[in-house]
Amino acid sequence: MARILITSGPTRQYLDPVRYLTNASSGRMGASLAAAALQWGHQVLVVSGPVLVPYPAGVEQIDVITTDELLQVCRDEFPRCDGLIGAAAPCDYRPVKVATQKIAKTGQPLELHLVETPDVVATLGAAKRSDQWVVGFALETEDQHFRAITKMERKSCDLMVLNGPEAMNSLDNRVEVLAHNGQVLAEIHGPKERVATGILEIIQRHLIERAT
Repeated sequence: MARILITSGPTRQYLDPVRYLTNASSGRMGASLAAAALQWGHQVLVVSGPVLVPYPAGVEQIDVITTDELLQVCRDEFPRCDGLIGAAAPCDYRPVKVATQKIAKTGQPLELHLVETPDVVATLGAAKRSDQWVVGFALETEDQHFRAITKMERKSCDLMVLNGPEAMNSLDNRVEVLAHNGQVLAEIHGPKERVATGILEIIQRHLIERAT
């Protein structure tokens, strides 16, 4: 039995007290992965951004809002886990300055100055022990395989799950699971529950069983 950390859902980066940057991630993939991991008998910790979907009974859940909060919780929890599945879609940018009051309309263009947020999976991948594993997700719109393989190496992932923007806030998904050498281990499509089951089977065979 493994203890698996799963990140899920979007994060929010506030511009003012009521407006924020985010994306359309629903958390369905993370919830499906958590359910599949429980079926294998694993312990599951889900660190989730704001979502409406429920996570399965039996998981430990920690809720966060921002990318920095996601990273901090994962940094605290990952050392007590055997592996990470980075299914969350953290917001990649945050405003340099957050307004303390609601930004009012002026009739003029509004300029936003943004900086990159920390890369959660890359940070955890760089810190993983030799007995830990990391599975990343790459959502790409062009040069998909090249970008996914590049991300896998940069983030020190053992496997990378490649999907496209159609996965966002959808009931279905279509993924390719890539090994570290770029080999496509599986192509899986259908309801996210079925896709998650297939991903967990690969993780079980290629990462968990080989570590025991």
